[in-house]
Amino acid sequence: MKLKLMASLFLLTACFTAFCQEKQNAALAEKGLIKISVLYPYAEGKTFNMEYYETKHMPMVAAYLGANLVKYTIEKGLADAIPNQPLPFMVIGTFYVKSLKAYQAAIGPNRDAIRADIPKYTDIIPVIFVSEVVN
Repeated sequence: MKLKLMASLFLLTACFTAFCQEKQNAALAEKGLIKISVLYPYAEGKTFNMEYYETKHMPMVAAYLGANLVKYTIEKGLADAIPNQPLPFMVIGTFYVKSLKAYQAAIGPNRDAIRADIPKYTDIIPVIFVSEVVN
């Protein structure tokens, strides 16, 4: 019985250590990546179809990016930092890629298709911010 308990404890410790190492590696992997943030500013009366954005638009753009894409995220705005103020952004879509040059090469020929898809989920003109993850 004592041997089984020790083996279980060892296995649990090994799994926890592996999990911590994986988290640390993931954090390190983001440093140096190119981050493309697509921000949809809040404005009274504007609409946004989150289901379409999640299930159609973002996967479509991700497919264009191919192996250069590390991951993408979607954030839905909830509130401003100051109470009783309007949201600064309704939604922010973010792509993390390895290479800006490869990103531009993938998006360039597909720009018209991407732009044509926007009215299917929103009437907001997005703001695009390209940056490098430094920490």
